[in-house]
Amino acid sequence: MIGVGDMVLLEPLSEDSFLENLKNRFDHNEIYTYIGSVVISMNPYRSLPIYTPDKVEEYRNRNFYELSPHIYALADEAYRSLRDQDKDQCILITGESGAGKTEASKLVMSYVAAVCGKGQEVNKVKEQLLQSNPVLEAFGNAKTVRNDNSSRFGKYMDIEFDFKGDPLGGVISNYLLEKSRVVKQPRGERNFHVFYQLLSGASDDTLKKLKLHRDFSKYNYLSLDSAAVNGLDDAANFRTVRNAMQIVGFMEDEVQSVLELVAAVLKLGNIEFKPESRCNGTDESRIKDKNDLKEMCELLGIEQSVLERAFSYRTVEAKLEKVSTTLNVAQAQAKTRHKVMGVLDIYGFEIFEDNSFEQFIINYCNEKLQQIFIELTLREEQEEYVREGIEWTNIEYFNNAIICDLIEKNQNGILAMLDEECLRPGTVTDETFLDKLNTVCAEHQHFESRLSKNSKFLTDHSLPHSCFRIQHYAGKVLYRVEGFVDKNNDLLYRDLSQAMYKANHSLIKQLFPEGNPAKVNLKRPPTAGFQFKASVGTLMRNLQTKNPNYIRCIKPNDKKASHIFNESLVRHQARYLGLMENVRVRRAGYAFRQPYEPCLERYKMLCKRTWPHWRGPAREGVEVLMTDLQVPADEFAYGRSKIFIGNPRTLFFLEERRRQCLQDLAALIQKIYRGWKCRSQFLLLKKSQIVVAAWYRRYAQQKKYRNIKSATTVVQSYTRGWQARKLLRELKYQKRCEEAVTTISAFWHGTQIRREYRKFFRANAGKKIYDFTIQRIMQKYFLGLKSTMPYRFLDGVHTELRRIFHLWRCKKYRSQFTEEKKAVYEEKLEASEIFKDKKALYPSSVSQPFKGDYLEITKNPKYQKLSSAMEDKVLLADVVNKINRANGKGTARIFLLTKNSVVLADHKTGQVKVSVPLPDLSSVSVSTQSDGFFALKLKEGAASAVKGDFLLSSERLIEIITKLHRTGATAADGEQLDIDISDEFLVQFKHDKVCVKFVQGLPRNGNSASCKRKNNRLLEVSVPTTA
Repeated sequence: MIGVGDMVLLEPLSEDSFLENLKNRFDHNEIYTYIGSVVISMNPYRSLPIYTPDKVEEYRNRNFYELSPHIYALADEAYRSLRDQDKDQCILITGESGAGKTEASKLVMSYVAAVCGKGQEVNKVKEQLLQSNPVLEAFGNAKTVRNDNSSRFGKYMDIEFDFKGDPLGGVISNYLLEKSRVVKQPRGERNFHVFYQLLSGASDDTLKKLKLHRDFSKYNYLSLDSAAVNGLDDAANFRTVRNAMQIVGFMEDEVQSVLELVAAVLKLGNIEFKPESRCNGTDESRIKDKNDLKEMCELLGIEQSVLERAFSYRTVEAKLEKVSTTLNVAQAQAKTRHKVMGVLDIYGFEIFEDNSFEQFIINYCNEKLQQIFIELTLREEQEEYVREGIEWTNIEYFNNAIICDLIEKNQNGILAMLDEECLRPGTVTDETFLDKLNTVCAEHQHFESRLSKNSKFLTDHSLPHSCFRIQHYAGKVLYRVEGFVDKNNDLLYRDLSQAMYKANHSLIKQLFPEGNPAKVNLKRPPTAGFQFKASVGTLMRNLQTKNPNYIRCIKPNDKKASHIFNESLVRHQARYLGLMENVRVRRAGYAFRQPYEPCLERYKMLCKRTWPHWRGPAREGVEVLMTDLQVPADEFAYGRSKIFIGNPRTLFFLEERRRQCLQDLAALIQKIYRGWKCRSQFLLLKKSQIVVAAWYRRYAQQKKYRNIKSATTVVQSYTRGWQARKLLRELKYQKRCEEAVTTISAFWHGTQIRREYRKFFRANAGKKIYDFTIQRIMQKYFLGLKSTMPYRFLDGVHTELRRIFHLWRCKKYRSQFTEEKKAVYEEKLEASEIFKDKKALYPSSVSQPFKGDYLEITKNPKYQKLSSAMEDKVLLADVVNKINRANGKGTARIFLLTKNSVVLADHKTGQVKVSVPLPDLSSVSVSTQSDGFFALKLKEGAASAVKGDFLLSSERLIEIITKLHRTGATAADGEQLDIDISDEFLVQFKHDKVCVKFVQGLPRNGNSASCKRKNNRLLEVSVPTTA
C-alpha cells in the first residue's frame, strides 16, 4: 500500500505529515484515504481504472478495512448495515465546488445498484434511479470557472429498500436552483447544459418544430465565450438525456412539452423592451420586435395579446378595487416502513469574485452540513464518552454554531433581517438592508462591513461600501448586497402567472397553479430565504435520524488539471473541514459502540452460556460473552449503557465468529429440515407403495385369473375338438362303408348290364359311328363356309332370323315382369315417346324411377284428413310451386292425381284449394329447356275454369305429365290430353291472357329457373345455361 491508508494509523501525526501522506497517495493514483470510517476523496480530474465490475465484486461483502481504501468500501458498509442490521443510512458528500461530489454520488448509486438483488422489476427500478442523474444534471448543472459540471442546485435522494435489500424506488428532493443563471452568467461560465444540448443534439426536424436555430449567437441567454467546453459532447449528452427521460418514465408527449418549454425560455431572452412616455407623464414599456414573442406564444399556446399585456402591465388590488399600472423597462426585464439510504449531493462551498444572494445561501447550507458533521463526529462523540463514564481527554475543535446563528437566528440573524426588510412597508432597498446589518451585527466577530460601527473596518479598502464580509468556517467571503432584496422576494406578478395559466400547454398550467383565477390567494408568498431555511432544517432533521457515512471531497488544484497537487489549497480545505481534529478524536476514541441489548442479541450465539436465551441483565450477558471469547481487556470498555470497542480488528473478529456460527446454525437448520423432508418423503413413498402394491396385487390376480380362464378355454376347445374329430372319424368310416357297399353294388350292376349290352352294341355300333362321323364332317364344312361367306343370298334370311331371335328374347324377358313393373316400363316408354329429343330435362329423368306417391299420403298422419277426402286412389302425390301471375313468385301446394281429377291442396294445413276433373283439362304446355315449369290449360266454359289456367313448377315434371297423359287417355270419355312443347305459350288468368316466355340466363338462386313479371302481359322465365 502506498503511504498510510487510514490517517488514524499515521505516525507521527501532524498537519505536514497529513498533507504529505495525501500527496504521496495522490501521486500514485490512490485518491481515497480513510479517517476511521470517513472517506477522503481527492479529485483526479481524469478517469481511473478503479471502477470496473471486477472492483465491484472485489469489495462486495468485504469488511471496511479489509482492502485498500475505496468509495466502494463505504458504499458496501452502508448497504450491508441497512440490509443486515435494519439501520437507515445516509451518505453525506461534502466539499468545495469542483471537488468531485457529483461523481462520488453517482459512484455510490452505481455500486448499490450493482450489488443489490436481480429481477425484471428490480432492474427496472435500478435503471430508473441511475438514469435520473443525466436528467437532473442537464437541467441543474452548468459550467463554472471552478467546475465544468457544477451542480447549481442541491440534491438529496432517499432510496427505499425492501426487507431483502432490493430497491423499491426513490424520492429526490432539490434545494435552491440557481434561477438567476438563466438570464445572466458570470464571465467564463455558461448557462445550464440543457440549452446547449438541445441546440447541438436535436435533429433538424425537431429544431424546426421548436422554431430554433443551431447558432448559439442568436440567443441572448447563451454566453458565447464559454459555449464550447473541452471534454463535453453536448450532442451525445442530448441523446443520453432523451434516452434517460424515457427510462425514468417520461412519455413522448411529455418530453416534447419539456423541449417546447426550453425553446420558449430561449425565445423569451430575445424579447427586448423600449421605453415610451404616456400623455400623463408616466413611463411605460413596449416590445421592440414581436417575432420572437409570436413564436413563443405559438409554442406555449398563449394568445399574443394576453402575454404582451402581462409583460407590460401589472394589476394592483386595494380592498375591492383593481388598478392596472404599466411596467417600466427595468421591471419588465427583471422577472410501509421501508429501509432507506439517503445520498446527499449538494453544492459545495463557493468563493467567487462576485458573490451574491445565491452564494450566501449555498455557503449557509455548507455551514449547516459542517455543523452536523461536527456534532455527530466531534462534539457528540466526546460528549458520549463523558456521558457513558469512559475516561477521556477533551480535544479542542472549532464549532461553527456561532456562524450558523449569525445567519439563521430568529430575530437578529441575517436571513430574519432580510425577510423583515422585504415585508416592512415603505421604501425598501439593498442599502437599507445593509444599514440594518451594520446596526445589528456590527459587534459580531464573524461579520465585517465598512459602514458598521466597528471602527477597525473603516479604513479597510478591500471591503467596498456596498458589501459585507462573513468569516465562514472555510474562509472569508465578500458578498455584494446588490440584488439581495429582489432575489429574496422572488415575486412573480399575478398578471404573468394568470397569463401562463391561460396557455393551452399542459406543462405550463402545472407550473403556474397560482394563476388559476378561481384560486387567487392575496396572502404574500414566503420569501426564498425563508423557504430555503425551512428546507435545510427539514434536511438536517432527516439526516439526524439516519446513521451517517461521510465522504469529504477535496480538489487538489484550481486549474482542473490532473497530476497537480497544490499544497496550500489542500491545507486550507483540510483545516476548514476539521480533518485533523477528526483524526485526533478517532485516535483517542473507540471505533465502534453499541448498546448492550442489541450487542447481546447480535453476538449471543458465540457463547454457550448466553445462547439461546440470557436471563439476566444485558450488561452481564455482554461481560460473560467477552470473557468467554477471551477478548483483551484493553481493546474494549464498558460504559453505562453501551460497550465501546477500540480496535476495528476486534469488531471484525466478532463478525467473523458470528458468520461462522451462523453458518453452523444454518447447517443445523438445514440438517433438521432435510431430515424432516426425507422422513416426510419416506412416509409418503411408503403410503404410495402400499397403494401401488395393493393395486398391483389386484392386477396380478386378475391377470392370473384371465390366464387360467384362457387356459381352461383352450383345454376345453381341444377336448371338444378331439371329441368332434373322433365323432367325425366314426361318421366318415360309416359313410365310407356305405359308399363302398354302394360302389360294389354299382360295379356289380354295371358288370351285369355291360354283359347284357355287349350283345346289343355289337349289332348297332357301326351305324352310330358312321352317323357321328358324318355329323362332324358337316359341322366342319359349314364352319369353313362362315369364314369365306360365298352365299350372299342368305343375308336377308340371316337378318330376319336375328330379328325373330331378338323378339323372342324380349318376349321371354317380358314374360318375367310383374304387373307393377310392367306398368312402370310402360310409363317410361310413354315418357320417351312424348319428351325424347323434345325436352332438355328428359335425359336426367331416365335413370329416376317413377315412384308416384312421394308424400306417402296414406301413411303420413299429417295428411290423414286429406287422404280421407280422396274418393279415388291417388296415383301421384308431390309438392309443386303454384306461380303467382302478379310477381312471378311460387307458393308451395300439394299436387294430387287420381283417376278422375287433379287436386291442389295447402302444403301446411292439407286443405283442398282446387279440384279439377280430368275431362276439364284441354292441354298441358311445357318448354323445351331444362326447367320444371308447366301450364295446365282448362277448357273454356268448364266449371273449374273460373279462375283461369294453372302455371306450376316441379322437379318431377316428366313423371307428372306422363301420368296425366296416361290417366287422361284411360278416362271415361277417352279423350287424349294434348302436350304442347314450346318456349313461348299463352296462359289464361281469369279474363287476361299472359304470355310465358323462356329465355337462357346466368345461374341464379342455386342454378334453378326463376320467374319474373315483365309487364301485365308477359312472364319471363330465366333458365340457367347448362355446360
